[in-house]
Amino acid sequence: MEDSKAPGIPPAEEFRDLEDLIRKYGNDVLRTAYLYVRDIHTAEDVFQDVFLKVSQKLDTFRGDSGIRTWLIRITINTCKDFLKSAWNSKVVPIAEETERTLGSEEDFEEIERQETGRCVKEAVQQLPVKYREVVICVYFQDMSVTETASLLGLAEGTVKSRLSRGRERLRKLLEGRV
Repeated sequence: MEDSKAPGIPPAEEFRDLEDLIRKYGNDVLRTAYLYVRDIHTAEDVFQDVFLKVSQKLDTFRGDSGIRTWLIRITINTCKDFLKSAWNSKVVPIAEETERTLGSEEDFEEIERQETGRCVKEAVQQLPVKYREVVICVYFQDMSVTETASLLGLAEGTVKSRLSRGRERLRKLLEGRV
């Protein structure tokens, strides 16, 4: 049955060490979680839940897709479960305040880049879920349309049209802001 695995996808045995998975894919999981739940502390909780699930289910990884794709799918499902939960509808996160001090021109440019990134992330978070999912996969996770379609269980044409519509909505949301 070895022939049924996709070419170039490493066997699950290669990723038996959870620490290796966290080191290699932890940032992708955390970034995806943050883009879904919009709160860094909640994203960290989702991160922990994802890797707890992975540690319990790593032996069920069949290799039909890449391990990264499998992890992102678990992350998305965990985020969706959180967003649907009663806990989430009753708890309001406390906004964190940060102080910035302006110094050199490079400091100002860095703050400007961070602010632009924050605006873009906020706009992505305002997208309907069906557009947000494909935008996150393609632009924030650097996945191809084919990988995104496989991950989300959609046809490639559907991914392309949602990506196009998502970009159009983002353009309208960001007009005048960035």
